[in-house]
Amino acid sequence: MDEMDEELKCPVCGSFFREPIILPCSHNICLACARNILVQTPDAESPQSSRASGSGVSDYDYLDLDKMSLYSEADSGYGSYGGFVSAPTTPCQKSPNGVRVFPPAVPQPPPQHHLLQHPGSLPPIPRNSCITCPQCHRSLILDDRGLRGFPKNRVLEGVVDRYQQSKAAALKCQLCEKSPKEATVMCEQCDVFYCDPCRLRCHPPRGPLAKHRLVPPAQGRISRRTSPRKISTCTEHELENLSMYCVQCKMPVCYQCLEEGKHGTHEVKALGAMWKLHKGQLSQALNILSDRATEAKEFLVQLRNMVQHIQPADAPGRPLVTSGWGTLKENGVEFEACLVAQCDALIDALNRRKAQLLSRVNNEHEHKLKVVRDQISHCTVKLRQTTGLMEYCLEVIKENDPSGFLQISDALIRRVHMTVRPVGQGHADPRMTSDFDLTLDSSPLLQTIHQLDFVQMKVPAAPMLQLEECCTQNNSATLSWKQPPLSTIAVDGYILELDDGNGGQFREVYVGTETMCTVDGLHFNSTYKSRVKAYNDSGVGQYSKTLVMQTSETGLPPCDIPTLATVAWFTFDPASAHPDIIFSNDNLTVTCNSYDDRVVMGNCSFSRGVHYWEMTVDRYDNHPDPAFGVARGDVLKDVMLGKDDKAWAMYVDNNRSWFMHNNSHTNRTDGGIGKGSTVGVLLDFTRGILIFLINDEQQGPVAFEALEGQYFPAISLNRNVQVTLHTGLPIPDFYTPGEADPTGSVC
Repeated sequence: MDEMDEELKCPVCGSFFREPIILPCSHNICLACARNILVQTPDAESPQSSRASGSGVSDYDYLDLDKMSLYSEADSGYGSYGGFVSAPTTPCQKSPNGVRVFPPAVPQPPPQHHLLQHPGSLPPIPRNSCITCPQCHRSLILDDRGLRGFPKNRVLEGVVDRYQQSKAAALKCQLCEKSPKEATVMCEQCDVFYCDPCRLRCHPPRGPLAKHRLVPPAQGRISRRTSPRKISTCTEHELENLSMYCVQCKMPVCYQCLEEGKHGTHEVKALGAMWKLHKGQLSQALNILSDRATEAKEFLVQLRNMVQHIQPADAPGRPLVTSGWGTLKENGVEFEACLVAQCDALIDALNRRKAQLLSRVNNEHEHKLKVVRDQISHCTVKLRQTTGLMEYCLEVIKENDPSGFLQISDALIRRVHMTVRPVGQGHADPRMTSDFDLTLDSSPLLQTIHQLDFVQMKVPAAPMLQLEECCTQNNSATLSWKQPPLSTIAVDGYILELDDGNGGQFREVYVGTETMCTVDGLHFNSTYKSRVKAYNDSGVGQYSKTLVMQTSETGLPPCDIPTLATVAWFTFDPASAHPDIIFSNDNLTVTCNSYDDRVVMGNCSFSRGVHYWEMTVDRYDNHPDPAFGVARGDVLKDVMLGKDDKAWAMYVDNNRSWFMHNNSHTNRTDGGIGKGSTVGVLLDFTRGILIFLINDEQQGPVAFEALEGQYFPAISLNRNVQVTLHTGLPIPDFYTPGEADPTGSVC
């Protein structure tokens, strides 16, 4: 619990808080220290006169008094808080702890109401007295109540008391005459600590003492500390108990504050309910902060290992050190020895250049050590502060005083949230690598010695697949990768490889500089292996770890579909469609803004299995002849489907239909379409055939045979036609598929 010391010490005196009070800025200060740093302002209404009187002799070294005054009034948001207003300050001195202490104010006649103070109350405070927070430097003028206007932080006082007692020596028996032994029990009724011999002698378990309850010493000490405290009273109405919580002002209030005070129109809630709510919020924020602190501890271990890597060996034969970034192959001394051996083989001119290069290596070595050590120091300080705040918050949560807790809960919750962000940032990776990724090229001729320099001659390290960003959808896979942390080797590009989804050989599917790639047209219900490697001018690096991905069995939510074929869900694809195509209904409904035929394809391709989809004719004007079928990815988009050798289609009007491929028309069949008609397309790769249906009846014979390869669903239409796509359908009842084959497609 030593880390919590900083949370429990006054910023002025440097000692544990004694009678702490809460300033409007949510910081704490001892009551006695607050009186020591008070300063009297000659005229609170005239900042100009205050600045003029103090500008010549001020030793305020945090902020210039003029700037601080403007900052506290205009920028801080503390223009008014419970009767306290921002004001300029006067010259001050320094305390032994490094915090400024104002000289005693000139005594002033106390206000009339101070003449009626109760015995034991605070001495009167001169008018226009000002106090400046030693932590955030906000300056505030006290009202007539003086320091009594600040609420006492009873929770912090209780935490300090428990902390100091936990630091004390073990509890001793209170009845031992000489050399008291360590207490083993405490009697709650007698309120006495006993060792075992004294308990048997002075507290026998019989008679009236048999009903007494004996508890362990630690529990007894806690019970002493947790005795009922004085009920909290309002700072403005000292005879009223705090019973409600003002949501707008974020502070406990009494009944009289609601009836007569400024909180009458504010939203208030029950004190107990807000106590539980804020305890929950602080606990949740504390859990996040705890995770960040754990990450920071692990990060410090890595940084200390890096110091061992970078630090030169004290003697030859020092073993290599292993860390999360791998085994260090060359530390500073080994690198220098290699460099000296190469340079000594050259002529005298090379020796002069050698000294320059050695200087660069030493500078790099010192720079690495300095960066890592600075980061260790920074992280250690942050971790200590975080741990102290955590322990302090845990002690505060143990408090059973709702009003006292709510006095400080908002400030604590803000502090924890503000601490979470910097703790979670900047600790992901070290700022410096421990490797010396430099190789001396000694091949140039003598006349180029003066241009001798370090060059990079290493292939890139194996990339790391980012599993959280890799995913599959339908028959597409998205992969993402990055270079390892601390890698400084240049990368010119990456090579992504996938197998065939059936345990076959890997093949290249992407070569380029991007670190994310989506591969379409994979097999449904198939397992793919993927890997990636990087390359530069020096060559190709190692492969990453192999990632295994499973493509979808179906594009629909799980359901029972009585079919032997695996179904797939897809939509029309705006990216590959002709610009004249108009999309709606989440890309399931299409029409056209041109009288000419335009082609649109689905966003999913097939190469194996049995697939069936339908299209409903929503609008059919002036007897056009739309075409339905399948196509390759490079089909022409500005002519009727089937005009080129990349599409296999059926075009149909209101009376008859034809099959068309490569502009060849065959199998004229009676029976057309109209508004409300349904056109079905059945693609069976097990037999290599394509069949068309109109209104659930097969239209003509088998349209096409010997189909192999990758096909996209496709249609062509003009502005007189609008259709809606229906996918994920079982095959029609009249059709019996051939031998089952895994559904899917190839790139």
